Amino acid sequence: MSGDGWRRRRFVGLLAGTATAAALPAAAGCGGAPDPSSPAPSPTPTAPGASEGASGRQRDSSGPRPLYIGTYTSAEGGGKGIGLAEYDPRTGRITGRGVLTGVDDPSYLAAHPDGRTLYAVSEREEGTVTAVRLSDREVLGSRSTGGAAPCHLSVHPGGRWLLSADYGSGSVAVHPIDASGALGERTDLVTHSTPPPGPGQQGPHAHQIVTAPDGGHVLAVDLGTDTVYTYRLDETSGTLTEVARARTRPGAGPRHLTFHPAGRHAYLANEVDNTVAVCVYDPGTGRLTIGEAQSTGTGSGTNHPAQILVTADGSHAFLANRGHNSLTRYAVEADGARLRLLGTVPVGGDFPRQIAFSPDGGLLFAANQRSGTVSVFRVSGGGELRAAGEPFASPVAVCALPL
Repeated sequence: MSGDGWRRRRFVGLLAGTATAAALPAAAGCGGAPDPSSPAPSPTPTAPGASEGASGRQRDSSGPRPLYIGTYTSAEGGGKGIGLAEYDPRTGRITGRGVLTGVDDPSYLAAHPDGRTLYAVSEREEGTVTAVRLSDREVLGSRSTGGAAPCHLSVHPGGRWLLSADYGSGSVAVHPIDASGALGERTDLVTHSTPPPGPGQQGPHAHQIVTAPDGGHVLAVDLGTDTVYTYRLDETSGTLTEVARARTRPGAGPRHLTFHPAGRHAYLANEVDNTVAVCVYDPGTGRLTIGEAQSTGTGSGTNHPAQILVTADGSHAFLANRGHNSLTRYAVEADGARLRLLGTVPVGGDFPRQIAFSPDGGLLFAANQRSGTVSVFRVSGGGELRAAGEPFASPVAVCALPL
């Protein structure tokens, strides 16, 4: 069965209220639903009150830094909440520091630009987003997204708005953020009703929502409609106005978009047809033009790209491959207009759903869903990846957020 067919089956089960109700689609979030055939990883001990370990405080770059890990709490062998850990920025070594309980199925995480608040989706049929104050790990409350199975969220660069994408309902939502970091009632909800679903899809599946580098436009990637939607966010009212659409080739299943730091190009990972594409972006209009599909370097076997990242200097890009269980390396050329395939590196785990750089760009973290591990790699200036020790065990790891 294709990865997309598996996701659709899982979501149907959720709506039917089966035992897998909160184990959402494989394409959802910081990446996919729990695999019932996977061995259950050893659980992480729950810290009483989550009072030990990493905090949101700024630390000396030579000392330990906080790492937060998303999971599915409803999955067999899953986590108990948001995993708490620390990592050494010099060695990449991860040390567990317990669990923050009180958030169900926190499959994707994001931090406020000021570093004081953590946000998490609850990837369930009645989707919510939750704010957590990092200084004392106080849960500041949850708000409904108005949709089903939220799988991605991001904070607008101004820090006043939280954007979220609902995979199950194909909708995107906006919530205000107050001075404390807490969330207010939703100010907008947009459902992707057109164009019609792509081949093999039953409806829209919003998979990501992100602000372009110009700050004036918000882009939503929808796997179900093979479309990237561009919106303008009204920063006074918190409402979205659609200004452009870009369609992939039918059946591509776009999942994740990342921008080159120069802001004129972006790179799109297509989950269903196992390709990537270079896109041209116009900051003036918000219009995205999607280029030709390119190889992930994973051969002819089953593979579902998850997330693509670009280094801060814009010289290299890395793609997480679920199925091939690797990281594809690309050289970024022609001022961002071209990706040149360099090869793949084994990820050291099973089903890498999400990847993230450390703030200084020196480390790359990969959350491996089926093996329940987080792998860490050193990133060289030449785009080389070198494993930094043994993977860290974390139940059904689907998102790793280093701060």
